[in-house]
Amino acid sequence: MENTRIALVPAYEPEQLLVRVVNELTQKGFEVIVVDDGSSEDKKQIFEEVIRQCPDTILLAHPLNRGKGAALKTGLAYIRRRYAAPYTVITVDADGQHQTDDALRVALLSEKEPQALVLGSRRFTGKVPLKSRLGGMITRLVYRLSSGVRVYDTQTGLRGFSSELIGTLLDIPGDRYEYEMNMLMQFAKEKGPIREVWIETIYLNDNASSHFNPWKDSIRIYKEILKFSASSLISFGLDYLLFCLLLPLTGSAVFANIDARIISAAANYTLNRRMVFNSRAPIGKSALQYALLAGFVLVLNTLMLKVLVSAGISSYLAKILTEIFMWVVSFQVQHKLIFPAVKGARYEKA
Repeated sequence: MENTRIALVPAYEPEQLLVRVVNELTQKGFEVIVVDDGSSEDKKQIFEEVIRQCPDTILLAHPLNRGKGAALKTGLAYIRRRYAAPYTVITVDADGQHQTDDALRVALLSEKEPQALVLGSRRFTGKVPLKSRLGGMITRLVYRLSSGVRVYDTQTGLRGFSSELIGTLLDIPGDRYEYEMNMLMQFAKEKGPIREVWIETIYLNDNASSHFNPWKDSIRIYKEILKFSASSLISFGLDYLLFCLLLPLTGSAVFANIDARIISAAANYTLNRRMVFNSRAPIGKSALQYALLAGFVLVLNTLMLKVLVSAGISSYLAKILTEIFMWVVSFQVQHKLIFPAVKGARYEKA
């Protein structure tokens, strides 16, 4: 059976460029679905022009703005209901920042690797707005630390996937920009293949058409690692308080560190299991694994602390430096081994 190529374009308050985007995708052989995510009345003429020039375009609409993630899922749900597999879906931004030749290359790779999430990744070369360059660097680092997976462009809106992955994508939480990061996190957790295709970097008018809110949307995107950071900060505060109280009583940085670590580790396990990773792993097994991790961290933590104190660094400063290093080690082990995502029948056929 011939594979259908579908372009899904979420659009909120689009400019006239949307008409060109749809035209070019249609000319490349894509069946185009546009989702109007609650745009204002004065933008209706743009959507009408899309239909006038490309009458085969399917236009879906939200009465109110619900966010990019919700718009994508509205389109995906429609595709699953109306199209027979096999098909390939690419998501394309409405602002003209994706070349249709790049979209086609993403689709071709997705057809070759139907189990993979394919990203059209920008190299961020040429004239790129500073906020976009910095945002890309920060998000790339955050994703690498929290998932253990290297992805160069975590914020790209040009993505491709086969009909086999639609069920998985519809189950991923998030209604706004965080949905795209959650998608990457889900694939990393379940060890789903992620492929990247280098595409041209295009920013029009310093990305003025973007509706990304640097504060609200960044918090949504970084929520998982922020939760872990909050848990770690609470546990560190408890650990450091106990360390400061016990140090003058014991007269030993090593013994004060051990006692404080045992108490704070129990609190950290409870917070991480319930609040951060929302784990369904058996308590007995995860508690044993965490205890082994805590023991390893305690030994390494104590040795590092002893070395720093011996080097002439203040015990209080040495404690802070040690905890920062151990934070990275602890997150990776807990994320990968102790509180992993439940694996199984997530890759369902649409």
